[in-house]
Amino acid sequence: MAATALRKDRNFLLFWVLQTVSVAGDSLTTLAVPVLVLQHTGSVFQMGLVTATIGVAWLVSGVLSGSVVDRLDRRTVMIACDVARAALYALVPLVWLAAPHVWVLYVAMPLGAAAGMLYQVGYITAVPALVDRAQITQANGLLSASFAAAGVTGPAIAGALFTVLDPAWVIGIDAVTFGLSAVAMSFVKLRPRVGSPAHESPIRGFVTGVRFLWRQPVLRTLTLLLCGVIFLTYAMDDLLIYRLREDLGQGGGAVGAVFAIGAAGTIVAGSVVAVLRRRLGFGACWIGAYALTAVALAGAGSAPVVPVLAGLLAVVMFCQGVAGTCSMSLRQEITPDHLLGRVTSAFWTIHYLPGPLGAPLVTFAASRFGVPAVTLVLALGLGVIALVAAFSPLRARDFAALELDRPAHGEAL
Repeated sequence: MAATALRKDRNFLLFWVLQTVSVAGDSLTTLAVPVLVLQHTGSVFQMGLVTATIGVAWLVSGVLSGSVVDRLDRRTVMIACDVARAALYALVPLVWLAAPHVWVLYVAMPLGAAAGMLYQVGYITAVPALVDRAQITQANGLLSASFAAAGVTGPAIAGALFTVLDPAWVIGIDAVTFGLSAVAMSFVKLRPRVGSPAHESPIRGFVTGVRFLWRQPVLRTLTLLLCGVIFLTYAMDDLLIYRLREDLGQGGGAVGAVFAIGAAGTIVAGSVVAVLRRRLGFGACWIGAYALTAVALAGAGSAPVVPVLAGLLAVVMFCQGVAGTCSMSLRQEITPDHLLGRVTSAFWTIHYLPGPLGAPLVTFAASRFGVPAVTLVLALGLGVIALVAAFSPLRARDFAALELDRPAHGEAL
């Protein structure tokens, strides 16, 4: 019933479509950047450095994003971010017209990522302003499934485009999708914010978000464990692309096909996550997802043939889709609307903090010891995280009691 109601909501449908178009464009860039770096440098470590700079930009933006989103009109913020990313990503093919310069990726991609973090915080706060609280998990599931569908077509299109276009021009196509998203977002209507807008400085706003996370045992545990997850998996795409290109001798078309098949796992996750969470509970979904991710990642990193790698990547993406949607929905459900931007930015900033450190370390290790050995170690680490979670507050089926811990309107944290 909830899904049917959402599909008839024209406002939600517009938001759904524009987000899907934007994600389809993003999936082009996600593959184009590491392929472009590898094509012009031949270095998996250089791939990791670009990934790390993007991660640092996310972190810096994350500290500022929450207060900006909670203070300003979130729709306006999202439109401005789309316009900024359109301009930045268009810079890559324009520079490439003169001559290939990898340095432009170290400028445009981190700045685009900073705008992307601000946009994502706005997006998280927009969903509860579009649908009723009881529909949040369903809405996130539908959005996640369609994002994954875009993620299937995006890599497939990217693989085809790599055969006729330089990856720099593929990034330029992503710039166009951001422009379309900015136009479409201007027609989306969001409910007014509940509670007073933030009037704190960005740093104080970030601290407010951190304090809220710390007060809730489940959010505190979730944030800390995800720090480990991000450290281990932040360079996963780089490792698998390197495995395909260098170890298995595959071209850009195969890379696109493998990641398109992998994204199919996220489609399935988005379609079933609401049912799984309702029947199994949060704990079983989140812990089980990362336990299964550990097994699948170990196999993917040492897969001897492309079809096996693609199938195992689909399992990894399914698990990440289930765990990620459950985590995001829980945070939206228990965080007061007027704090959601600051809590989201604090949550993302903290748990993404190890990413820029993990990416170069993991890719450097892969250059020395090979992808199979490194992914096995990463899988063991994910297994440990799932085991720790099984003995933590995350093991609970649901967290309805957390409603009692929400501060009253206007109460200081």
